Amino acid sequence: MNAIDAVTQDYLKKDIPEFGVGDTVRVHIKIKEGNRERIQVFEGFVLKRQNGGIGESFTVRRIASGVGVEKTFPLHSPWVEKIEVVRKGDVRRARLHYMRGRTGKSAKIKSKESR
Repeated sequence: MNAIDAVTQDYLKKDIPEFGVGDTVRVHIKIKEGNRERIQVFEGFVLKRQNGGIGESFTVRRIASGVGVEKTFPLHSPWVEKIEVVRKGDVRRARLHYMRGRTGKSAKIKSKESR
């Protein structure tokens, strides 16, 4: 273990569920408005996961009012309160950028339970 891993070990979250690309997740984020804090939920499918260790991040995509919205979250950030896995997706790729151009029925991801 090098010096950087030893320092960052204390800041890694331990309660992260197992999730991957294609899974539908519900991310609870702390939002600060003025002097108040509240929790906002962002639900969508995981488009990609990248890097590793303390700098690992993941991107979630959803369709809101007919417009595609993507948010990238740092996995070990204190602003990410909780991650819930709603359902597992059955995909063959590590990055689902092709889903950006899809609408309607072709924009659905098969569930692993349906196999």
